[in-house]
Amino acid sequence: MAQHKLDQATLTIDGIVITDVQTNSLHMAINSTIMTDGSAHATIDGFEGTMYLADVDPPLAFAKINFPETTSDSIQTVNISQQIPVFDLRAFTTFNENLIKQESVNVLVKGDTHIHVRGISRAYGVTFSKTVSLTGLNSFKGLIVTDPHVNINPTDNFNATVYIPNPSVITLEVGNTTFHTYFNNTEVGTSYIMNMVLYPGSNSFFIWADTNQTAVLAGLTQRPWCERDGTLTFELAGRTVMNHGQPIPYLADALGATNSSADIPIGQAIKGDLGVPIGCFD
Repeated sequence: MAQHKLDQATLTIDGIVITDVQTNSLHMAINSTIMTDGSAHATIDGFEGTMYLADVDPPLAFAKINFPETTSDSIQTVNISQQIPVFDLRAFTTFNENLIKQESVNVLVKGDTHIHVRGISRAYGVTFSKTVSLTGLNSFKGLIVTDPHVNINPTDNFNATVYIPNPSVITLEVGNTTFHTYFNNTEVGTSYIMNMVLYPGSNSFFIWADTNQTAVLAGLTQRPWCERDGTLTFELAGRTVMNHGQPIPYLADALGATNSSADIPIGQAIKGDLGVPIGCFD
């Protein structure tokens, strides 16, 4: 009966905040709600729950969290805040890759605990097992780059404002991030965003880059790109992530597995900053 009542309860994740991101750990705060029918009067012991990526078979364990003691009230707010060790780098990287690339991810939270029913001295062993669907970052679709500027220096020769959407309920501290930058399937430079923190909603950052100007100019003067009024499509893929002076491989590799597209009116920037009109040469 106790297990049946627990199985009928629902778990909702209202928000997740990830901060203090380090090589081997991070801080995770989870705001959640457990809902029951409220018919039983019971207390559920605190327990260690394992978080699994449920979109793979078998489910992949990537983190452990400590659930506090809760009650069987019909609406129970459960807030968790703790430092999370990265006990399996490969698994944690896989989870982050799915979170960043997919429209949604399914997370299984599972752990063994005991229920104490009011008026009964015996504690009933039960398993808490709930799967929740989290909105993912969807490869940052909708990313926009505005106000581009260029110069003729060999490095630091491009900058702009980038707007990165985060449709999820997750706040993610990333850190200082570099990106491989591609045009027409060819790497043409490295882009940089410092102190990157992704809040739910739209996030704006200053972005700058070291670009191969010869490759960019060639694209601007060749069809079909020269027919787009100076707008080129670039692809960004994560290269490195540093935070608190430490490399963050589980975010760098996850971002590296994700290509994000951005249309940049770089021809207009060349004309405005350098006074050089760009068009088709044939």
